[in-house]
Amino acid sequence: MSGDRGEEQRVREAVRRHGRERAFAEAEDVISAVLSDPGVRAARDRVEAVETELGMELCARLQPFQDRYDQAVAEGDADGLAGLCGGKHGRWGRICVLPDGHETSMEEPHWGRNSEGMPIAWVGSAPDDW
Repeated sequence: MSGDRGEEQRVREAVRRHGRERAFAEAEDVISAVLSDPGVRAARDRVEAVETELGMELCARLQPFQDRYDQAVAEGDADGLAGLCGGKHGRWGRICVLPDGHETSMEEPHWGRNSEGMPIAWVGSAPDDW
């Protein structure tokens, strides 16, 4: 009898796992379709251009923060990294190098470098796996 329950539980878990995987696959398909739309791509290109332009404008003033971040990474300085802003767009290779709370204390957008190494500024944040 208990063997039947164990088998039933495994089947239920397999069905749940399959449903979850299917839902994620369908969501990825919808997201890909939306992101490939020409209007969406044009809007994304405009946003990226403005973010890059603003990043370049802020570079002279904020570059010391990037230098401190680079040094802390190179030295494995956990304390130096601990006080940094949590704002990031990990999927796009962006990590804000400004101090935590900069949005209110310094009134600056997030700032750092994109995956190509260019200065970039942005508003908002997304988790690494988004």
